[in-house]
Amino acid sequence: MDGSLYLWVKAFHLIAVIFWMAGMFMLPRYFAYHVDAQPGSDEDRLWIERERRLLRIIINPAMIVTWILGLSLAYSYGFSEGWLHLKLLLVVGLSVLHGYFARWRKAFVRGENRHSSRFYRLINEVPTVATIAIVILVIVKPF
Repeated sequence: MDGSLYLWVKAFHLIAVIFWMAGMFMLPRYFAYHVDAQPGSDEDRLWIERERRLLRIIINPAMIVTWILGLSLAYSYGFSEGWLHLKLLLVVGLSVLHGYFARWRKAFVRGENRHSSRFYRLINEVPTVATIAIVILVIVKPF
């Protein structure tokens, strides 16, 4: 990939990451508030719709674009660097967490949420910690 195309891909990759992480920070917070709504109530239905929209309109497309552009960058950069291996492992972990978020949203839809507000507030910190680690890996390239 030539220099100017590489920079465009990198820019759009970063934009997609920002949108994905923004959604990954918001959705568990929505869940933390949703826990207090009575299943089947008007408030419950509002949270279900908000969560559906956030996941389908922002989080899912942003994750897909992040992966496509990120893999094309990694391919052009080469997969031989240790920092990149750890970064990819963290991104896989975030993708798995993304899948759990989708699963937990479906549990709310069925009225079968099994987690507390505290659980969702704690799980909300996982994307934060992963993002910090990923940024350090990409910028510092410690190994």
